[in-house]
Amino acid sequence: MPHTAAHSSSASLSQSLWYVAPERAEIRSDSLDPLPSGGIRVCGLFGALSRGTESLIYRGLVPESEYSRMAAPWMGGAFPFPVQYGYSHVGRVELGPVDWIGRLVFALRPHQTRYQANIEDVVVLPDAVTAERAVLAANMETALNALWDAAPGPGDQIAVVGGGVVGCLVAYLCGHLPGASVTLVDINPERAAIAKELGVAFALPESAPSNCDVVFHCSASAAGLATAMDAAGEEATVLELSWYGASPIQAPLGGAFHSRQIRLQSSQVGHIASSHRPRWTHRRRLHTAMQLLGDARLDCLLRPAIDFAQLPDRLPELLGPRSNVLCCLIRYP
Repeated sequence: MPHTAAHSSSASLSQSLWYVAPERAEIRSDSLDPLPSGGIRVCGLFGALSRGTESLIYRGLVPESEYSRMAAPWMGGAFPFPVQYGYSHVGRVELGPVDWIGRLVFALRPHQTRYQANIEDVVVLPDAVTAERAVLAANMETALNALWDAAPGPGDQIAVVGGGVVGCLVAYLCGHLPGASVTLVDINPERAAIAKELGVAFALPESAPSNCDVVFHCSASAAGLATAMDAAGEEATVLELSWYGASPIQAPLGGAFHSRQIRLQSSQVGHIASSHRPRWTHRRRLHTAMQLLGDARLDCLLRPAIDFAQLPDRLPELLGPRSNVLCCLIRYP
């Protein structure tokens, strides 16, 4: 296929964020290889940090037993350090087959200004999804997989404990179930405005609903898990979406846990939920997640973009334990 030509030597360079030591990151430059026939070169527009996962990587808290399973699709380096990580990248095709030039695409790529890929490794943005909102695709894929795992239904009483990006997206999807009563539970009262925008109820932990049919836990804290277990009704499912890395966590398995026969189940986006595994591929799931981002109300999860060059200096703030940032956009030059 014919290709357009790159008009500047800078188009053959890429800059990437690398985690190089506990709580240290830097930007490195690389030259891109000549583009293979049929491939595409993408120039970054926006990305996003995954606060939960990347905060553990930033601090070197990935357990050695999980090194291979936690590797992102196009990760550079190796755990624990140095590692080039990330899985939310939106860019514009600047080189490749002529009918692809100018298309906006999403890929599960690290934080980098440019990359080269095969066409089947990217997802074209639908017209209804802006480049900024498309950075939520990986998180929406996690939320979609969680609903498949927990299988909430119409009319169910549902609690989502933890109002981060994934928790908010889970609540948003559950809110579309006919007759379902959905409550987002979080320690931060400012999340009430987000819940209202997404069309669900909000509660602080002390006011969380009880006797729920399904509970999703997304807070990555022992206190949040205890709240989730307390919210579960008789023989209900508590779906654990948090990942704790190498940090031990205390699960409240005393009290009425056994007598109420509560089911505590894990969910992880690396596996397609068993209910859909025979028919769905990872690519089909990601395409579907992208289509689910067509609602402009989801823009309430996005926070003002920071420049890519500022990332190494801003990571202590963005990934720190006191950070209340939801989805922090990364703007590429």
